[in-house]
Amino acid sequence: MKIILASTNQGKIKELKALLPDFEILTSKEILGDFEVEEDGDSFKANAIKKAKTIYDMVKLQESDCLVIADDSGLSVPALDNEPNIYSARYAGVGASDQENNEKLITKLKSKNLEITPAFYTACIAIAYKENIYTTHGWLYGDVIDKSIGDGGFGYDPLFIPKGYSETLGTLDPTIKKEISHRTKALSLAMKIVKTF
Repeated sequence: MKIILASTNQGKIKELKALLPDFEILTSKEILGDFEVEEDGDSFKANAIKKAKTIYDMVKLQESDCLVIADDSGLSVPALDNEPNIYSARYAGVGASDQENNEKLITKLKSKNLEITPAFYTACIAIAYKENIYTTHGWLYGDVIDKSIGDGGFGYDPLFIPKGYSETLGTLDPTIKKEISHRTKALSLAMKIVKTF
């Protein structure tokens, strides 16, 4: 059975492929070309479900034995009314780079004199298979800081220090990040579902 990742985010694709080494994995782009599903839901779950279902409906005629995995994830900072939340990838505007999003978050933190404050990552995985949708969630708690440290990972990783660690995800060893990641937690639950198919 093929797993099709409904994502064009290269950081997510690389991370998901590393987490799923035993499966034949294709991306939606490899099958459908440059097609993106608009993320207009009001939660990570709603966006993940929309992406999984839309891509599955488009590829099921071409790939009879497949399932689609979609992920929606982001960072929430309670002191900033949980921003950037579902707007994490476009916090500084549609098409914004990781650096631009990070700079906006740093500016917001500095405007409130927050050098360090609690934050958490959320990941929702949606699986579309034979007209059914399944979802799982994972979380990673820690703090965000008002400066960028390290160039590893992607997204807000250089600003995020996981609970129990003293380094940002931008400097932590990738194997540690993989173990504690919100996406790893959500995917490990998703794999329990996939193995029942």
